[in-house]
Amino acid sequence: MKPTAIQLFEQKQVRSLWNEDEEKWYFSIVDVVAVLTDSPRARKYWNALKTKLKDEGSELSQNMGQLKMQSADGKFYLTEVADTEQLFRLIQSIPSPKAEPFKLWLAQVAAERLDELQDPELSIDRALEQYVRLGYSESWINQRLKSIEIRKELTDEWKGRGLKEGVQFATLTDIITKAWAGKTTKEYKVLKGLKKENLRDNITNIELILNMLAEASTKDISQAVNPSTFEESKKVAQQGGNVAKVAMKELEAKTGKRVVTSISAKTTLNKKLNNE
Repeated sequence: MKPTAIQLFEQKQVRSLWNEDEEKWYFSIVDVVAVLTDSPRARKYWNALKTKLKDEGSELSQNMGQLKMQSADGKFYLTEVADTEQLFRLIQSIPSPKAEPFKLWLAQVAAERLDELQDPELSIDRALEQYVRLGYSESWINQRLKSIEIRKELTDEWKGRGLKEGVQFATLTDIITKAWAGKTTKEYKVLKGLKKENLRDNITNIELILNMLAEASTKDISQAVNPSTFEESKKVAQQGGNVAKVAMKELEAKTGKRVVTSISAKTTLNKKLNNE
């Protein structure tokens, strides 16, 4: 499973998870109900609908599972989910003028993901379009897209070593970040004044470059020393982060300026927009 992703339908959030093995999306049912009904009590609506479906003899609600998804408080909770096929059937039970537009949107989301699996460049193109719409500078966007490529190469290396997505990947990422930036990912986000936002979307060009150096170095060292355990990979992550730390200290010595600060790409972007 991929981490919880946020899909937008008419500017409303629908939490989703992509199952790589099954090659299908799973969507939060409560989020879908909220979109279709505009109800502030979507969970209550869904519970009533489940009872109605059960009384009618439908097995639809019984066949739906639960997956951990991130809630508004930032924590992960078991959430009732449905795949695309199940949602199409569920939508028929919810009278809503948004039903048909939502079906089209649902089909598009599924199709785009399958297209990206066949041609990974499409996901990069879509990310580029999104960053342009948000107003990020061309130089920052180029660095950000490159960072996505480097991160993918590193996580592929970890997967090849038998490491697990989730806790182990997060632990190794924290080690790398702490080694070069002096902060864990969580501490880094606090410094930047972030909550749910993606850290990499809010760091400066030079921070992006150093983080790329740290992750690329970690991948190269891993390929060179062939760690066979998680503990050995943790040592490699520390070494990769240290490569970027040396570069950062050298730069700070030459410029007299700290690299890791509260300044973010988002802050810079907001200032730019306000001045226009």
